[in-house]
Amino acid sequence: MKPRIAKFAIGQVVKHRKYPFRGIVYDVDPVFANTEEWWQSIPVEVRPRKDQPFYHLFAENADTEYVAYVSEQNLMADTSGDPMRHPQVDEMFVRALDGAYKIKAARFN
Repeated sequence: MKPRIAKFAIGQVVKHRKYPFRGIVYDVDPVFANTEEWWQSIPVEVRPRKDQPFYHLFAENADTEYVAYVSEQNLMADTSGDPMRHPQVDEMFVRALDGAYKIKAARFN
């Protein structure tokens, strides 16, 4: 499999094309890098291709916050500008005045 260039960047807020959740990208795999069991558990009619970037998200829906692993084909940019409420977002990112999320600078003491 030839890896593709990721469409979304770390710190970018995205939303799922089919399901009602959004998330912030905190890591990217250039191609599928989860278990075969996980991939097989997805119904065939909606199972994504493995030869595309997959994104690790701090995700949230109306009810809860969680971590998600989502294929690029199932994501689109979230342009709402709404802040993320996932508790892990503040551990890794800071929100700039323009609403964008930037990785926190490492502190060495």
